Amino acid sequence: MSEQKESRVERVLDELIETAERVGLKVRREKLMREVGYRARGGHCRLRGDDLVIIDRDQAPHEQLEIVAAALQGRDLEAVYLSPAARRILDAGAP
Repeated sequence: MSEQKESRVERVLDELIETAERVGLKVRREKLMREVGYRARGGHCRLRGDDLVIIDRDQAPHEQLEIVAAALQGRDLEAVYLSPAARRILDAGAP
């Protein structure tokens, strides 16, 4: 991936993380354990009443973006301003 494209992905990722936090999700970047034959990816979960999105901080930005976008699917984001690029990503993942 080119440096310019990766920079755009990181900007959209930051925007979607901020959006997730505005709609009540807590986003955490963690180093996820890796074992032979097992690869943790991160994702959305509920822990002690909190909605969390856990992202593997060692993943590539585009993979982190997929996780945050998936966590935002199905949430009412009509009242939240999103850049056209962020909106396209969320709309592309809609069923």
